[in-house]
Amino acid sequence: MQLKLKDRQEMKARALLLGDRLDLKLFKIADCLATTPLTLQVDANGGIAVLFRYGVVVLFGVQTMDEVQFVESLTPLLTNAYAIPETEELEIHSGRNSVGVQSGAVTLDEVSLEKLQLIADALSKNLVLSLYEKKVAGEFDKIEPLAQELATHGKVSADSKKLLQKIGSMLLIEHRMVGRAEIGDRPETLWDFPHLEGLYASLEDEFELKERQSALDRKLGLIADTAQTLADVWDNKKLHRLEWYVIGLILFEIVLSLVERGEKFFH
Repeated sequence: MQLKLKDRQEMKARALLLGDRLDLKLFKIADCLATTPLTLQVDANGGIAVLFRYGVVVLFGVQTMDEVQFVESLTPLLTNAYAIPETEELEIHSGRNSVGVQSGAVTLDEVSLEKLQLIADALSKNLVLSLYEKKVAGEFDKIEPLAQELATHGKVSADSKKLLQKIGSMLLIEHRMVGRAEIGDRPETLWDFPHLEGLYASLEDEFELKERQSALDRKLGLIADTAQTLADVWDNKKLHRLEWYVIGLILFEIVLSLVERGEKFFH
């Protein structure tokens, strides 16, 4: 299938993070422009969509009505579809002498499928990072008062179950970043088209993908460590309480035994 967008000198890339996961197994290879990543033509004007299994679709040159119809067709394939998708847009200008990214726009000498796939890869990772940055920021706000309470009063009011749930949430985000979105990995397109390294490096710099991933990894680690420490403190507190219960029971048995002996003695 021929790429009809080749002749366009101006177009828009629009990325949408629709849900936690997108099941791509139902698409037939014969209907695709490419499979890694999965790329489809979605309208008669040549607009295309690049789909990623971590819930992102990136559209190139697709009109609003066609976008709405296509996104609706993906609904049955989504796991945990978001009520309000994360979105990102990027202008693409072709027919230029230079190739690069500046001020939210990409300049290309010519449009090709592999270049659009690289743009889609960077846009999709940017969206995933944006979503998880918001989630992690929210967890930071919840953990900080607990750490402050421990530092000030030497105790923790939250129970260990809630704290362990926070640890689980952080591990889940880390799993999705590494296992699904593969944010730190090179796009497979670069293995076949290594001469496009410069374009992808420009996209990485524009969206600060590496720096944001490193910052997010550090925050995830800090939150998980803090929550684990607080959970340990809470568990120790419960253990000490249990020890006092045991001591109390032993004392009660001793007193009961003494009373019984006393009664026998006086009888």
